[in-house]
Amino acid sequence: MFKKVVAFVRLSRPIFLLGGVILYALGALVARYEGYPLDPGLYLMGQLFVTSLQLMTHYLNEYWDMAADQLNTSRTLFSGGSGILPDGQQGFTPETAFTAAVVCLAINSAAAIMLIFQYQTSPGVWAVLLLGFLGSFFYSSPPLQFSGTGYGEAVASVVVAGLVPALGHLLQTGHPSWMLVLATAPLIIFHYAMLIAFEFPDFLTDEAAGKKTLLVRVGRRVGASIHNGLIALALGLATVASFIGLPAQVAISVAITAPLSVWQIITIRRMRRGEPISFHRLTLGAVILFALTAYLMAFSFWVIG
Repeated sequence: MFKKVVAFVRLSRPIFLLGGVILYALGALVARYEGYPLDPGLYLMGQLFVTSLQLMTHYLNEYWDMAADQLNTSRTLFSGGSGILPDGQQGFTPETAFTAAVVCLAINSAAAIMLIFQYQTSPGVWAVLLLGFLGSFFYSSPPLQFSGTGYGEAVASVVVAGLVPALGHLLQTGHPSWMLVLATAPLIIFHYAMLIAFEFPDFLTDEAAGKKTLLVRVGRRVGASIHNGLIALALGLATVASFIGLPAQVAISVAITAPLSVWQIITIRRMRRGEPISFHRLTLGAVILFALTAYLMAFSFWVIG
């Protein structure tokens, strides 16, 4: 029984849920910085929506990516899926993941209904709830299946690093915020670069399975240039944001993680030259760069708020 629980936890990929917690908190803390008191009940209901949506996306991704994951021999902690279904661990089948996704969808729908009717939230919240759901559900699911179109990376980055903080903010304020845009713009770009980094270990299996990710469509050399360009763009956006309204304490968060940005760029350039690199370190570095920047931003808003 214990092994089944452990296998199911691995299938759920809980480490990614921390990102949803941090980014949602970032939005709420921006609202607090702007002078709005936080409603604990509303905050927790919004977090339930975000986490259940994340879990649904994880399970659907495991279900629909089964063919590609079966071919994967270079899986890392952050790429290539959990490996539970292709290996048949503890008798788990694709139907297990699909059933779990349906349960999470039911919880997510209940949370959305509570937010709309019980808390009487604004139309802006409704729009974010709908767009977040559509982007998440159709990331791996047909007929849209964004993850295999070359647009999935952009969709996922906007949903995760853009809409999740927006939900945290809108639930507390009821209206959009220019400050939130300044804070999340670099994070969306960092997230985009992170997803491209995840695709390098999976390139051959995605190509063999016919999964047309951005990297498969443009090739590894062009993908490497896009990755490095995105990181440079994120640093540039954070710098510009510091001059047009983003508090200096928050902008420093990006400066603190700048060495990680440089390390990621150097690693990708080494790979492009044909030098051997560790995909485990590459994907870990991408996660740390994005997550640490988001955390430091949220922490900075909490301190100055």
